[in-house]
Amino acid sequence: MNDLLLFLAGSAIVVWWSRKPLRQPGSHGFWRFFAWEAILGLIVLNHHVWGDDPYSPHQFTSWLLMLLSIALVIAGARTLKREGAPDAQRNEDSFYEFEKTTQLVTHGIFAYIRHPMYSSLLALAWGAFFQDPSLAGAALGGIATLSLWLTAHADERECLAYFGAQYAEYMQRTRRFVPYLL
Repeated sequence: MNDLLLFLAGSAIVVWWSRKPLRQPGSHGFWRFFAWEAILGLIVLNHHVWGDDPYSPHQFTSWLLMLLSIALVIAGARTLKREGAPDAQRNEDSFYEFEKTTQLVTHGIFAYIRHPMYSSLLALAWGAFFQDPSLAGAALGGIATLSLWLTAHADERECLAYFGAQYAEYMQRTRRFVPYLL
């Protein structure tokens, strides 16, 4: 019962953070909401075993993925803030302020992957899964992965609409989530 209350409380926060994107189905923020919910589900599902056996292969993998998640989000956020020239005047109601970039960012971590923050969420989702792998966890990890793939596609449509040919060229030389692979 406590896990259900924890999930519901977390979901209330995620719904509140996502209230604007949820009003725009198909936007990147709309799909990101479902990824956040799946990640929240994984955390609630597996929180009771976190750190119980830190040297087991699955928990060691989990911690590596979670550290990668932190590194990716820090690198992505710092580069976006420094190079993206966010402008609150950009008329995108469903975007958070830091997402309202007016300059295409193509260096730093963005020289290798287009979506480091979504890659961060993928690493977090699978990191939470590997704390205590299960069929239910794999289903939630799959939902998070699919949701982030849909998020990235929607984000790319939005970036193509805003940045045009410059973004299309950028897409040709970078990968979506994993440098040189995916």
